[in-house]
Amino acid sequence: MESHKTLNEEQRSDTHLSQLASVGQIAAGIAHEVKNPLTAVKGFLQLLNQEEKNEYLNIAQSELENALTTLNNLLQVSKPDLQEEEYQSIYLSEELEAILNLFQDKMYDISILTDFKDTDAMIYGMKNQFKKAFFNLIKNAIESIPGKGTIKITHTASENEVIVTIKDSGVGIPEDKLKLLGTPFFTTKENGTGMGLTQVFSVIYQHGGRINIVSKENQGTTFTIKVPKEHRLQKRGVRKLNLKFSKNDTIKDFLFANRTSFEERLLDEAINVSDKIEEIHTLGNINLLQNAHKLVLFVVEEREHELITFAKQEGVAWAKNSITLAFKLEWIQAIRRTLWDFLYNYDLRHQTEVKRDEFFTLEKKVNELIDQFLTYFFISYSNYKDELLASQRKLVENLSVPIIPINDEISILPLIGNIDGTRMSIIEDHVLTSIGANHIRTLIVDLSGVAYMSDDTVFQHFARLIRGFSMMGCNTVLTGIRSEIVKHMISLGINLNENAVSKGTLQLALNDYIFKKDI
Repeated sequence: MESHKTLNEEQRSDTHLSQLASVGQIAAGIAHEVKNPLTAVKGFLQLLNQEEKNEYLNIAQSELENALTTLNNLLQVSKPDLQEEEYQSIYLSEELEAILNLFQDKMYDISILTDFKDTDAMIYGMKNQFKKAFFNLIKNAIESIPGKGTIKITHTASENEVIVTIKDSGVGIPEDKLKLLGTPFFTTKENGTGMGLTQVFSVIYQHGGRINIVSKENQGTTFTIKVPKEHRLQKRGVRKLNLKFSKNDTIKDFLFANRTSFEERLLDEAINVSDKIEEIHTLGNINLLQNAHKLVLFVVEEREHELITFAKQEGVAWAKNSITLAFKLEWIQAIRRTLWDFLYNYDLRHQTEVKRDEFFTLEKKVNELIDQFLTYFFISYSNYKDELLASQRKLVENLSVPIIPINDEISILPLIGNIDGTRMSIIEDHVLTSIGANHIRTLIVDLSGVAYMSDDTVFQHFARLIRGFSMMGCNTVLTGIRSEIVKHMISLGINLNENAVSKGTLQLALNDYIFKKDI
């Protein structure tokens, strides 16, 4: 059985390798012939959009973005080395933990279980490619579950391989379609392109790995990925970038001249965030790329005050729109790595002119400023969330004590639900304040919606509160008291008749104190 299973894996690997080779041939012909004119059209649409806002221009631009994304994905699958990503040591367990943080908002209905062993096992390859591959696999697993469900992710290692399994309780995949998974443009999703799984297969195969899929309809799917330890295809050192240089350029001039290259490198570094740029811009009007340039400018020019102000503004914007913090953290760390790539290349070109002690002083200052940005960002984010929670708590408290004015002297307090010690304290504070501020002379307290009071101390507190109303010159009318509550008061020896009048229903109280009075 085992040898048969291995044979199936090898056959499937050969099939997908053949498919990916075909994609390479197609992409080579498509990318240059189609991408360039589409990019030109996109530029003209942007110019038209600046002159006159038009919903049709926005739709056209959005569709062009989709077409260019598809072409980029196709080109990435066929020629991944175009991204020029360096090979490095990778701990897949760490990367999986980081990716799972990006799906915190999905964990209310879906339970994600992890069992990570042999976490010190290391592979060698393109980290961002692996991150995007596992991001796609986990995203697919989540989307395969229509309501509540579970996803279990395991990490183990054998003598020669690191093994990751992703098992979901989703809708499953029909047997006749399993062999087509990983084929470009084949998908089981209504709005999918199939390029996500194609990228997964491409990355795993490039690194000498294997993928096995087991699935049953309505029972779920299990992906098993096996990657050789330290599988080094082509080790690369520190990368020298092809950038524009001028002899007397300052760092600011250098970064400005290479603005486009900086953005491209940054998007490669922040592989998970790059797919969310448009969504974040639409959700919170936050332009990540523009803000990245602003942050880098503040850092290299050591404009600390402006950096702190900017961090506070960003914190409020992200908190106000409830955008996942993990995206921000990955984005800032990608900015840090990208900036150091560019500073390395700047120093490489000017190493005869820049003193080493000056450069390392700059290194310390850059890292301190970026850390400072993160600190003030998170403080601002937390403060906004705390203030929001406080205002929401205040709103809930007000709603739990809804005093309704009938006229200048009479108000109604309809209490609903269970009353415990905490709520009784809120009622006391809110009602006594309102009686004094609004000069309430008669308060009709309707208890028909109160199921029970939690304990004896709450009953005693309620009796004292009624006496307090009387001390403030406010007549209290109690209506709708349930028999269970009356029995409990009798057992405790509580008598409210000295400080309150009781009416069987709210309607009777309204007739006696409002309608008859008006007549």
